[in-house]
Amino acid sequence: MTQRGKTLAVALIQADIEIGRPQANKAHLGDLMEKAVQGDPKPDLLVLPEMWNTGYALEQIQEIADPGGEDTREWLSSFARRHGVMIVGGSAAVKIEDRIYNTMYAFDRTGRQIGAYSKLHLFRLMDEEKHLTAGSALVKLELEGLTAGASICYDIRFPELARSLALDGAKMLIVPAEWPHPRLRHWRTLLAARAIENQMYVVACNRVGSSRGTDFFGHSMIIDPWGEIVAEGGETEEIVTGCVSPELVDEVRGRIPVFADRRPELYADRKRGADIDQGSQPQ
Repeated sequence: MTQRGKTLAVALIQADIEIGRPQANKAHLGDLMEKAVQGDPKPDLLVLPEMWNTGYALEQIQEIADPGGEDTREWLSSFARRHGVMIVGGSAAVKIEDRIYNTMYAFDRTGRQIGAYSKLHLFRLMDEEKHLTAGSALVKLELEGLTAGASICYDIRFPELARSLALDGAKMLIVPAEWPHPRLRHWRTLLAARAIENQMYVVACNRVGSSRGTDFFGHSMIIDPWGEIVAEGGETEEIVTGCVSPELVDEVRGRIPVFADRRPELYADRKRGADIDQGSQPQ
């Protein structure tokens, strides 16, 4: 259990995903999760990749998404309870009435659901907005004394999301993803930026493999609040492990008081061009 002076052991399940085959994916992820909990040290937290149940089978997503998320939630809850491990279940395609959401479910060691988050920003390059419904709420997860913010893949291109979560107490950002080639530099740069600017851990689990001509590069990462890489995967299936320390977040935020030095009255959201001085004031 995470307490003052303790660390949290994290295992990222960097897996290949079969497009349009939820049951096969569940079986495969389950095997990797079983392997992960045998690690030394045993992980406190497992993190899965984005859309692990269906992949981007968007043209058939209405037929194969998990109704109400019931199967996904029961499976993750049972695993967490059986192994005494926390799980942030990446994200799954979930059907609510006639709408499909890209949704993350999280569970504590007893199998109790502690949060659900649906992806806020839909990625037009993969036609998400044509098939999925965006979420409408920011979500924090309480992981035994460590507050984590939820985000999914494309969300990391929106720094307002991570900053809002950090201002509301998050010390870690969790990012399941299906982030493809050729944008590896974007992935690594954006994750590091979110960690540095918010003085928080970033824990990001990306998939590997190929799907309909798109190659996914993995490079799942744990980055500390200084922007240093704690762990990084390669481009094949593996379990990426590392530890996070809540105390390091406090130390970094104490040494460079970014949040205390903010001037939000000058850069709050505003209409384009409104109230922006054109350089008449001394710089």
